[in-house]
Amino acid sequence: RALLDSPDAPDGFFININTDPGPFMVGDETIRIAGASHIRDCLGGIAYQISPTAFFQTNVGAARTLQRHVVESMRGAARVLDLYCGSGLFSLPLAASGVRVTGIEENRQAIADADANARLNRVLPSKVRFIAARVERGIEHVSGERWDGAILDPPRQGCSDAVLEAVFQDIRPPRVTYVSCDPESLAAELPGMIQCGYQVTGARAVDMFPHTDHIEAVLTLARQD
Repeated sequence: RALLDSPDAPDGFFININTDPGPFMVGDETIRIAGASHIRDCLGGIAYQISPTAFFQTNVGAARTLQRHVVESMRGAARVLDLYCGSGLFSLPLAASGVRVTGIEENRQAIADADANARLNRVLPSKVRFIAARVERGIEHVSGERWDGAILDPPRQGCSDAVLEAVFQDIRPPRVTYVSCDPESLAAELPGMIQCGYQVTGARAVDMFPHTDHIEAVLTLARQD
């Protein structure tokens, strides 16, 4: 409690319990010790309510830059598919600007936050819908629809073959923006995208983790008809 009373105190203090081995950082049980149950931040004119177990970019300044690049890459699109959408970092500003967006995310708490954030920002349900499912499964329900653009923001290991095939061979949107926190994974996947008839139209690096060797790479691709 004394920690929360200090001038630079965090908004809340939680303990998350993860007893299972594997690559998952967050376990199923979270105990709130003190403070607020959510934090709130504002990026790109959108207010975000963020739960402690839902992923959100920790460097807010760099996240604003990342958000701006991704949103600008979809300028002019009418319908956008946002894969690994999290709490709506990209989906909500796009939907607020009039784009119809569908976001797919495995973390159910992140989807609950995304739905709450849509209501918080008064984004109409006709403009945004969120699907709580593994992307490999969720994309099956939308692959028959027409999409003007797709956003991919996968975890560090990148996208599975099933997701890449669904996006670049089945859906084949005119443009794709890929956000990668591991450029090596992206480099391994890029030849397959090019073989599917896509061309790289832009590349940016965002220094999300200063004083480390990690960067976020933002790649834009266009389908060559």
